[in-house]
Amino acid sequence: MENFFEALKVLGDENSVETELLIEKVKSAMLKAAKRTYPHSEDRIRVVIDPAEKKFAMYIAQEIIDDEPIDENEINIETAKTIDPNAVLGGTIMKEIDVSKLGRMAALSAKQSIKGDLREINRNQMLSKFEQKEHDCIIAKVSQIEPGRGTVTVVYEGTELYLFRNEQIPGETFHIDQPVKVYITDIAGKTKKPVVKISRTHKDLVKRLFELEVPEIYDGTVEVKSISREAGSRTKIAVWSKDPNVDAVGACIGAKRSRITAVVNELNGEKIDIIPWSESPEEFVAKALSPAETLKTIVTSYEEKTCTVIVPNNQLSLAIGIKGQNAKLAAKLTGYKIDIKPHTNPLTGETAPELDMESVSRADEAEKKENPDNTSDSVPEDKPAETTAEEIVAETPESEAVVEEITESSAEE
Repeated sequence: MENFFEALKVLGDENSVETELLIEKVKSAMLKAAKRTYPHSEDRIRVVIDPAEKKFAMYIAQEIIDDEPIDENEINIETAKTIDPNAVLGGTIMKEIDVSKLGRMAALSAKQSIKGDLREINRNQMLSKFEQKEHDCIIAKVSQIEPGRGTVTVVYEGTELYLFRNEQIPGETFHIDQPVKVYITDIAGKTKKPVVKISRTHKDLVKRLFELEVPEIYDGTVEVKSISREAGSRTKIAVWSKDPNVDAVGACIGAKRSRITAVVNELNGEKIDIIPWSESPEEFVAKALSPAETLKTIVTSYEEKTCTVIVPNNQLSLAIGIKGQNAKLAAKLTGYKIDIKPHTNPLTGETAPELDMESVSRADEAEKKENPDNTSDSVPEDKPAETTAEEIVAETPESEAVVEEITESSAEE
C-alpha cells in the first residue's frame, strides 16, 4: 500500500494536480469499478483513501437483520455481533471488499477513468493558464533544443511549449535556460486537447514588445495603427498620438534610442522603421517608404487604393529596396498599391509628369464609365497589394534600363 501512495504523489506532481483532487478522482474511478463487480450494491459501496494513515480500503455497508441474508447487502445479527459486539438490528456494519478480487476489467476501467479525469484536469488547467494570454506576449525559458529539426522547447509556469523552426526569427540561436519572449498566436483544440501555438515571427510580437518598452503605448496615449514585417530583416510600424503634446515617434524611440534598441535587441537585430501615421494617404505613403525620400505622392484611385510616388533618381533603388522589400512593406503598411517612378527618365532626361488631383479624378471616372465591369486592377480591401521591384519598374516606359540600374544598385547594397 506504501507504493500506492508514492505512485499517487508522483502522478500528482507530473500532472500538477493537488493530492486532494487526485484522491477524489481515484475514489470516483474505484467506485465505478466496484459497481461492475457488485451491481446490486451501488449505493452501499464506500471508498476510504487516507494518505496520512496510508490507508486505502473499500467497504459495503451491510444492513443488520435477524433473518437469513439474501445478498451481500445484508448480514445476520448474530454474525454481525462477532464482528462488532455493539451491532443492533436495523443498523449497518462495514464489510471490507478485497480490492484484488474486483477483476482485471474493473481495474482497467478504473485506470481509463483516472486517465480521462487527468486529461480533463490538464485541459482546464491549460485553458485557465493561457486563455487570457492568447494574442499576447509571454516570457518563457528554453529547456531543450532539438538539433535536427531545430524545434526549441520552452517552459512557461511548468508547461512545455514548442517553438518550431518556421516560427523562429531567421538566424537567431538559443541556449538552455535562456529567457525568450514569444507571442501566443492561437490555442487550438480548446474543447479536446488544447495546443498553445507560439511564434517569434508574427508581426504582433513587435507591437507587444513596444507595449512593454513604451508606457505611452501601454496606457493608450500612443496607438499602433498598423504593422508590416519580414521577420529577421525589417519591420515598419505606424504610430499615432492621441495627445498633441506627445510625439508618437519620439516616444517609441526613447531617450538615446533606449526603447527601440531594447526591441531591436530582442528581435535579433531586426531593422525597425517607425512611421508617423497620417489620415492623408499621400503623406502616409510617402512616410512609409522611409528611409527613402519622396518628391510627390499622387493617389490615382481612392476606391482601389492605388497611388504613384515620384522619387529622386538616386533614391529609386532605396525606395524599392532589395528584392522590392521596402516597397512591399510600405504597401502592406498603408494598404495601397504603390507605383514608384524616378523623377527623370534616365534615358531621355524628361521629368516625370506631376499630375494634379483634378485631372486624375476625371481620368478615373472616365475609365469607370468606359469599363464598368473591369476590376482587374483593383486591390481587395482585406489584402494589401505586395509590390515587387520588377512590378514597379515594368510599368515605366524605361523599364529595361531602370531594371538594370536597380539590379546593380541592389547588388552593391
